[in-house]
Amino acid sequence: MKRIGIVREQSFYSEALQEEMTLLIYSPRNFSPFLHYNLLIAQDGLDYFRFGRIARQVETLMEEDMKQLIIIGIPYINVDDRKEKYHPDGHKFEKYMNFLTDELVSYLDNQFPALKGKSEYTLIGDSLGATVSLMAGLLQPAVFTKLILQSPYVNEAVLQAVENFTSSSSPVIYHQIGDKETEVKMMDGCVKDFLTPNRELNKLLTQKGFSSFYEEFKGEHLWKYWQASLTPIFRTMFN
Repeated sequence: MKRIGIVREQSFYSEALQEEMTLLIYSPRNFSPFLHYNLLIAQDGLDYFRFGRIARQVETLMEEDMKQLIIIGIPYINVDDRKEKYHPDGHKFEKYMNFLTDELVSYLDNQFPALKGKSEYTLIGDSLGATVSLMAGLLQPAVFTKLILQSPYVNEAVLQAVENFTSSSSPVIYHQIGDKETEVKMMDGCVKDFLTPNRELNKLLTQKGFSSFYEEFKGEHLWKYWQASLTPIFRTMFN
């Protein structure tokens, strides 16, 4: 019988952000505190459950003996809230980074005490969600050991953060971008070339010695391409 996971909504107050944060927590139906799990933290959390169908894909893969996963989705309030928290120039970016790297990890350690110090944390995000995931992984590479970056927004601040990275430990990265992402319409109406700076990011990650898998898929800056990519990405990252 196919395993059916459970998604529950949970919230806690973030001192860093001074607001109540909602989490969507997926766990396998047969969850046991005595089993080993990896934790996957998704920016754009509701989008990954709704448009990415992430839970269904993970369940199918776990039936094929993929590593057991708990998914933590972090929804955003609206597009302005998303930009303020995820964009490197956003007013809440540093506060959100503190929430992600400190508060959230501590909170999850308390929620799953048997997993403390035993589980790997992976960050996943699309577009700006991938950007903030990369920046958090560079800040805490010993905590966020894997990063899944789907069409990240890359600017000079992102490239400089990679250039300045000097830690002896580094996250394993799955980095993808669409070959038609040359004219991406942003929420503010501006049109950006995502492909060229992502190619530059890939070269820089290689030069810096990161263990990374880079892929250019045939497609645009759209969920239908990111959704279709998730199963092969998870097979690569969680075998």
